Amino acid sequence: MIVLGVDVGGTFTDLILADLTKQELTIHKTPSTPANPAIGVVAGLQAICEKAGVTTSQIGGLFHGTTVGTNAMLEHGGSVTGMITNEGFRDVLHIGRHQRPQHYSIMQDLPWQNRPMIRRQHRHTVGGRLDARGEELTPLDEAAVRDAARTLAGQGVEAVLVGFLFSYVNPVHEKRAAEIVQEEMPDAFVTTSSGVAPQFREFERFTTGAMSAFIGPKVRRYITELQKELHDQGLKGELHVMTSSGGVATPEMIAEKPASTLLSGLVAGVRGGAWIGNHAGTDRLITLDIGGTSADIGIVVDGRLAEADTRSASIAGFPVMLPMIDIHTIGAGGGSIAYIDRGGAFRVGPESAGADPGPAAYGKGGDLPTVTDANLVLGRLAPQNFLGGDMTLDVDASRRVIGKLADQLGRSPEETAEGTLTVLNSNMANAIRSRTVQKGIDPREFTLSGFGGAGPLHAAEVAGMLGVQRVLIPPHPGITSAMGLLTADLEYHALRTAFAVKGAIDHTRLTGLFDDMQSELSGIFDRDGVPAEKRRMLREGDLRYVGQGYELKIDFPDGPLDAAALEQVWQAFHDRHRTEYGHAFEGAPIEIVTVKMRGLGEVEKLGTPPEATGSAEASPVGHGQCVFRVEDKLQVFETPYFDRTDLPVGQSMQGPAILLQTDSTTVVPPDWSFEVDRFANVVMTHDGQ
Repeated sequence: MIVLGVDVGGTFTDLILADLTKQELTIHKTPSTPANPAIGVVAGLQAICEKAGVTTSQIGGLFHGTTVGTNAMLEHGGSVTGMITNEGFRDVLHIGRHQRPQHYSIMQDLPWQNRPMIRRQHRHTVGGRLDARGEELTPLDEAAVRDAARTLAGQGVEAVLVGFLFSYVNPVHEKRAAEIVQEEMPDAFVTTSSGVAPQFREFERFTTGAMSAFIGPKVRRYITELQKELHDQGLKGELHVMTSSGGVATPEMIAEKPASTLLSGLVAGVRGGAWIGNHAGTDRLITLDIGGTSADIGIVVDGRLAEADTRSASIAGFPVMLPMIDIHTIGAGGGSIAYIDRGGAFRVGPESAGADPGPAAYGKGGDLPTVTDANLVLGRLAPQNFLGGDMTLDVDASRRVIGKLADQLGRSPEETAEGTLTVLNSNMANAIRSRTVQKGIDPREFTLSGFGGAGPLHAAEVAGMLGVQRVLIPPHPGITSAMGLLTADLEYHALRTAFAVKGAIDHTRLTGLFDDMQSELSGIFDRDGVPAEKRRMLREGDLRYVGQGYELKIDFPDGPLDAAALEQVWQAFHDRHRTEYGHAFEGAPIEIVTVKMRGLGEVEKLGTPPEATGSAEASPVGHGQCVFRVEDKLQVFETPYFDRTDLPVGQSMQGPAILLQTDSTTVVPPDWSFEVDRFANVVMTHDGQ
């Protein structure tokens, strides 16, 4: 079977075509088309099929990572959205909670107030009320719902959220109101808060529902158009889209829950890094995906992608209550600009030169010093071999812009360039500490995997700052995200609110909630045509000590949930709380707030990576003068440049070295050694503390 992974980025669309029978991979990069991403996808599809010598009809499945929903949130470019809610609760979306995002800042950025997804004039209230047990206090005022829908239609609203109190317990009012709205607005995208995030905490639930409505029309139009374009190209295989939880979903499910794609384009990289790390023999991994503008950081613990907790997960500053992989993004990349701020501090990023004009080295008119220029001045990029020789870098232009900054700092160009990289690498190291050390995780026990166009340039030095002794660079760093798409299964989620306290657990009710969720997910897999033997159901739950305002997710065992089974859950919660916060209250009562089920449906995907084929002996393709800081002094090293694809397998070599390939450049500093493993990964090892 042949499968295709397509990851759409801001500058390039990355594709990887895998013949699972022959274990052959073909990779390709094509310019993205942000105005209509489907155009770039189709262009890439045609090009990679021609390169691989296959037809589109031979492709059995296309796996896609998209940033359409993400960009709609980040750029505040969603649809005109309306809301229907309970009387007296029109402004829940505006008020939010009492927490201040920046505790000590007098300039608070509250996106739900400064740039709301649903404006106040588009929020309407109707009669009808349920109590906390889901029992009806006041019947739904259906006439008011119909009037509100007609008003919203007259206001030009394209999407509507129906959000009522306590709908997570009983969604009957929300469902009926949504039916009425759809009758009055047949072309509108209509969703309910309970259909998106059936959990308590109405501000977060309403906000998550608002996100789904805000990006829904744009995501649905894109997926529909992409399906049509692919069909017109003769593609007969199924389309699957990466979701924020690390699995893939069908277009039908994405159309129902568009908010599930909010991290679609970012998660694939972490998944790809985890897959490569697993085959390289490591299940504890820090992934560092560095592009031109940003760096994305993910954590893999015991082979599992670390997940974001519900109390801190957000997109564009808005809280989101959906299953999401924990990815931290900072403004650090090859295009990050180095400058002196108004206070006299030397900074790098988050501003970026972008792709146009880009760094001065690109020769497109860029006149600001960037990280790419700094790497070139230090000899860490081969100007004649950038992008496999497709682009020649302008060394003089880089020296000129770095020199101007050096004059301001009173330093040499080399010191300024090295300082630029040190600041950038420190920013990334600090970001990694925030996802590890602050969560009770010791990064020194992990391997760091650097990928993306700029990841291999910086991975070793970032690892050194963290005390990480091992670095893993994938065979094709620039398309690791696209590869990650081909490692995912179908993944769907269900949840129920439980509010069950230890010592007063109704075991029959608890088991019934899991059975109900399993039936729900089984129905979805039946619709998708996934046979029973290719399904897995995993139990989970959100727990807290009674009185706490936050929860931790804990795995639940299969089988009957009797006292013995729950004792495992209680102990797992104590252990997790101790890891996260440094302490546990062993004798305190525990509350199960929410029970969850994750359904996995197996699909055809990558198995074992292809074996490496290198030369018998390492022969440099050139040498250059590279600058590194050793023992706190800048030193110039005569450094060999190697064609990475010709490196022998299993032969340990000493840095410094520069490894060249089409989609990236790997820097091996002087105090690191490296070798190529059987799967063509470059494995770097730190030689000292």
